[in-house]
Amino acid sequence: MERTMTIIIWVLLFILGSCIYSFLNVIIYRTPRKMDFIKGRSICPVCNHTLQAWDLVPVLSYLALGGRCRYCKEKIGVRDTLLEISGGVIAIICAWYWWDTPVEAVLAFAFICVLTVVTWTDIDTMEIPNGCHIVIAVLAVISFVINTYTGTGITLVSRLIGLVCISVPMLIIALAIPGAFGGGDIKLMMAGGLFLGWKLIVVSMVIALLTGGLWGIILLITRKKGRKEHFAFGPFLCMGMALAIFFGETLAGWYIGYLQL
Repeated sequence: MERTMTIIIWVLLFILGSCIYSFLNVIIYRTPRKMDFIKGRSICPVCNHTLQAWDLVPVLSYLALGGRCRYCKEKIGVRDTLLEISGGVIAIICAWYWWDTPVEAVLAFAFICVLTVVTWTDIDTMEIPNGCHIVIAVLAVISFVINTYTGTGITLVSRLIGLVCISVPMLIIALAIPGAFGGGDIKLMMAGGLFLGWKLIVVSMVIALLTGGLWGIILLITRKKGRKEHFAFGPFLCMGMALAIFFGETLAGWYIGYLQL
């Protein structure tokens, strides 16, 4: 009986996460187009036909329709469905990781949701909406209030240092080398540092520089980008912050221990 209940909980969490990420898909699609993501019915981007509720069931509708629009039969991109699946998986991972502190699980999941919007919006448009920075800052305040109440978690000093320890150097570099970092990237690390604290935001930046640098080398080798061409760096910053939530303390501890050898 207990095992059955556990399975039901995981399934419900997966469904909830998928539904939330289905809404994130709407935000990612509509925000760059200056469309209201709260009001208005969803439509097929090809034939503009209004979609019905049964066309919008996360994952299942895509599978049932064979990856095509019910009305015009054009192929539907698989990205939205993959994001819905990842949302379900991330919800389960957050619940499992913070099983004893559900509030932390919700905050972490919400933070990763914002990072998801930033990632795909930046990939699509090379811009990061200011609303994402504001939401992360609000999550940071909520997290601080909860940590203050419980007497645990990231301290105010750590958050304030995190606010500037990466963003300010990025700003200086951007002023010295125009185009080195975008304003959206700098504001993202300010808000992220306020949420994560200085230690985890430093780990995030290291991960971003390593993975982003590797990606840049690949683009140069394959000649998909020239030396002076830019690519979206926000996704790598987001990946760094998402990984830092789960592994940042371990990575930081390992590195500090390595220096002391």
